[in-house]
Amino acid sequence: MTLLDRDGVRLALDDEGSVATLTLTRPGKRNAQDFALWRALAEAGRILPGSVRVVLVRGEGPSFSAGLDRRAFTPEGFEGEPSFREFAARADAGDAAIASFQEAFTWLRRNDLLSVAAVQGHAIGAGFQLALACDLRICADDARFAMRETSLGLVPDLTGTHPLVGLVGYARALEICVTGRYVHAEEAERTGLANLVVPAAELDAAARDLAAAVLAAPRDAVIETKALLRGAAGRTLEEQLAAERAAQGRRLRDLAGLTD
Repeated sequence: MTLLDRDGVRLALDDEGSVATLTLTRPGKRNAQDFALWRALAEAGRILPGSVRVVLVRGEGPSFSAGLDRRAFTPEGFEGEPSFREFAARADAGDAAIASFQEAFTWLRRNDLLSVAAVQGHAIGAGFQLALACDLRICADDARFAMRETSLGLVPDLTGTHPLVGLVGYARALEICVTGRYVHAEEAERTGLANLVVPAAELDAAARDLAAAVLAAPRDAVIETKALLRGAAGRTLEEQLAAERAAQGRRLRDLAGLTD
């Protein structure tokens, strides 16, 4: 069932309603992103049914996403949209607009979902950050990541900096961002940026297999485990141990039928 299909974004559900596939549908532009696409991505998060447990994020064609559409950097910008200059001239320097763009990426981190990016070809800038917004990344062996914002005089601002540092460490994240170099699939897997690298022809099947493995575990256990792991870096050991006990207590009460 297709729930959304506009502005370069298609959201579809499987027959059981437990797996949603979010597809960027601009293969002729290597799935370049613009403001309308970000609004559609944010809407996809808002309309996602509560039955969905796994979201697969993919791009049509040979590239996952080549990043921000270069029209954004022209004086005119996108037709009918504010230009970068207009954002800069606002009293908040575009803070509110950027916050709305970030909404397109943040919902993929919700604890009640597990998001998987299936990445092939280019994942550059905003495309790299969309992959980083997901919990897990499966990559084709031709995948190439790059963070090009700094070379354009900007910074990565679509929620990608926090997960990048968490995955590869500060020094490597800094080097990747300020040089704008390509991170190829082999390095991505070796450094923890990718969970798995497969031949390009096997990418979709590998993503579906991972979704099936996630669905095999009880949903509430997956939600509690994700919440524990996501919060671990911000807790002391003692706080993490207490969080584990609290989560396990909830699971035991649920399994014993003692929940309200």
